[in-house]
Amino acid sequence: MRIRDRSTEATKVMGIRHPIVQGPFGGGLSTTRLAATVSNLGGLGSYGAHALTPSRIGEVARELRGLTSAPFAINLWVADHDPGGDALSPAEFARVGRIFAPYFRELGLDVPPPPERFHPSFEAQIEALLEAAPPVFSFVFGVPSATVLRECRRRNIVTVGAATSIAEAVALDEAGVDAIVASGCEAGGHRPSFLARAEDTLVSTAVLVQLVVPRVRAPVIAAGGIASAPGIEAVLGLGASAAQIGTAFLACEESGTTDEHRALLFDDAARDTVLTRTFTGRLARGIRNRFTREMEARLAELPPFPAQSWFAGQLKAAAVAARRTDLVSLWSGQIAPNLRHHTATELMSSFLEDSK
Repeated sequence: MRIRDRSTEATKVMGIRHPIVQGPFGGGLSTTRLAATVSNLGGLGSYGAHALTPSRIGEVARELRGLTSAPFAINLWVADHDPGGDALSPAEFARVGRIFAPYFRELGLDVPPPPERFHPSFEAQIEALLEAAPPVFSFVFGVPSATVLRECRRRNIVTVGAATSIAEAVALDEAGVDAIVASGCEAGGHRPSFLARAEDTLVSTAVLVQLVVPRVRAPVIAAGGIASAPGIEAVLGLGASAAQIGTAFLACEESGTTDEHRALLFDDAARDTVLTRTFTGRLARGIRNRFTREMEARLAELPPFPAQSWFAGQLKAAAVAARRTDLVSLWSGQIAPNLRHHTATELMSSFLEDSK
């Protein structure tokens, strides 16, 4: 059966026509244009909002409702900091600043002063999200409280959590989420582990789907290493109810990434990806570059998330303005060398028309 004709438990739960989910991108890489395009074409468009202020979350939801009448997802990070990463003493801030100072100097800048906070609080964000009531609330790095999940059900918000292991999938299922993303180690961006070190949950998508599906009641969405109709068919054949696709959508012109990053996703450079904590303090997969190579040697000196993410983010803003790719995160999954499509419309069409 062609993908366009597949009705699954996931499509029914999320109210979408096709078993295709656009992976959410944080850090300014998501756009309402991309999410709405995917939703209007019958998939589930997603917007990564973990770095947004509560007021901005409401604005994004309103913008999406103005662009599509179909379901869409807004994604948050349940754990908004790792131990010791939410606040640094003046001495600690200065110490970390000295590590980053040479890179800022290359760009003609000083290390910025400390912010009021390194990351918005999940508690404030979830209040804004519940008020905005998007059709789907997807989340990573944990399980929201029973109160939050109960409020989502009351407001008819579908909940989708991410797992990197059997234990995490079972925890999400026991909490009563509506669907579970099984995130394989091939995926680009962050490993959303929350019950064990991300380095200890590096299971492939194909294996993880087969492990999780028979152990949970909720429909499973496969994520990682999928960028084509055959890839979607493969995970559906393993028991998944839908496929979540990240890197292929990130490479589309509708995404919020830079032209330089987008070009590298179609370049031979994308053959060399690395799992690294150098950019945010949390493990994530991206194209190897000078920053990952130099900072890997200093990982023990870097602060936890989100302090590390703030420093790297300030550097990234300056490096992007200078059109530099050696000092910025270049998130990419291992499937990038197979990318062919440059717009979300072309990519969605390929999923629906190239299937058997």
